[in-house]
Amino acid sequence: MTGDKPLRGWKVLVPRGGPWGHGVAAELRLRGANPVVAPSINFAGTADGPALDQALTRLTGGEYDWMSVTSATTVDVLSAHRVVLPERTKVAAVGETTAAALGAAGYRVDFVPRRDNSAAGLLAEWGDATEGVVPLRILALRSDIAKPVLTDGLRAAGHDVDSVVAYRTVGVPIAPETIAQVASGQFDAILITSGSVANQISMQIGLVPSRTIIACIGPRTAVDAEAAGLRVDLVARERSSESLIDTLEELALHRPMQGPLP
Repeated sequence: MTGDKPLRGWKVLVPRGGPWGHGVAAELRLRGANPVVAPSINFAGTADGPALDQALTRLTGGEYDWMSVTSATTVDVLSAHRVVLPERTKVAAVGETTAAALGAAGYRVDFVPRRDNSAAGLLAEWGDATEGVVPLRILALRSDIAKPVLTDGLRAAGHDVDSVVAYRTVGVPIAPETIAQVASGQFDAILITSGSVANQISMQIGLVPSRTIIACIGPRTAVDAEAAGLRVDLVARERSSESLIDTLEELALHRPMQGPLP
């Protein structure tokens, strides 16, 4: 480890794939780490598939003023459908993680809540971000288990909202050799970026050795990780992949790399 690259030699598990996961891995490599991308979740279709296809057709046709995106997985759905956003449609991202995923996939982001990275936070700042214009035609994409907090709030404010279930989250088996390496203490850190990822790490890997830092992207994710039975060692100061890596770097400055368990 050197002073200019505190993460040099650190082996870091990135349990998300897609543009976001590979973008994080690329940044970790630049900082000297050895990332391993091992997707633990993916998306699958739902019974709302025809409604999603119709909504995306309207979206690409320029029928919406805004689209709200409340997870990085939704970005994977947009990419899989090869959605091209019209210039007139603005994009609201629930938080920095989702915004980073949008950027990695080539989509612009017009609004991210400053204070609370949640659907409630998005709703609280919506009026200021849109200069109080009512009504707006909005496409709200969400998972099959997400509560329609944003949709209900926007409709109550007088907006015309199409709320569409874009996906359901499914687990992806992590390679047995990767699980064995975690169990033997060969990883220095695991990045936890959502409650769904936390659940999969807990179910597929189980007890994580104490030498392996479990790093969460934000306080909400940390709560979800603990609820899934994981130990939380680090929480990013800001809810973004950059802050997560920055915070991990700061810890690395004061914690020498440790060898694997005997």
